[in-house]
Amino acid sequence: MSTASGGHRYFLVNKPYDMLSQFKSDKEEVLLGDLDFRFPEGTHAIGRLDKQSEGLLLLTTNKKVTGLLFQGDILHKRTYLVKVKNTVSEESLQRLRDGVQIRVKGGDHYTTTPCPVMIVDAPAGLFPPPYFNTGFPPYTWLQITLTEGKFRQVRKMTAALHHRCQRLIRISIEDICLDTMQPGEVKEMEEPVFFNLLKINNWQPVASPV
Repeated sequence: MSTASGGHRYFLVNKPYDMLSQFKSDKEEVLLGDLDFRFPEGTHAIGRLDKQSEGLLLLTTNKKVTGLLFQGDILHKRTYLVKVKNTVSEESLQRLRDGVQIRVKGGDHYTTTPCPVMIVDAPAGLFPPPYFNTGFPPYTWLQITLTEGKFRQVRKMTAALHHRCQRLIRISIEDICLDTMQPGEVKEMEEPVFFNLLKINNWQPVASPV
């Protein structure tokens, strides 16, 4: 397959439930390489979704993108649809918006950065895998937008308020959106469009090694 930009390549994936965000594992797992798409050598995920989470995952052959997106001074938004157990009260909703205390690596406590959170309707046409236990009512669908990415942060945030996360779907990273992509679907994007939608301005095209 020819490169989209004459250099590095950029992909959008709707990661299915129960798939690892990687190409290799020492265990018998469902991996990105099991998708019905031939990725070029050197492709890797930009950030990750845990095994139980679904939705938008970005892949590239460009090793610099992760640093530009997640380690720079400019904060980039990631938006999630989250199905949680029981009915979320207005008080709990405001606590999520203001920041809640969670445990992070090393056992330390961390107060999450204030973020937009709203109650939304159940997504239309969204069906879980047949082996996925969706739970029974009552439950609430939330839309949460973060600019930070602590390990399993969304799940820890809702659990801190006694609303166990039952389903987690990332629907956008900045202006790159999942839209109508189906689980397991892969799309390739041109380099300038990719960076513009991610609002990364300090990039320069870099040709792949010969």
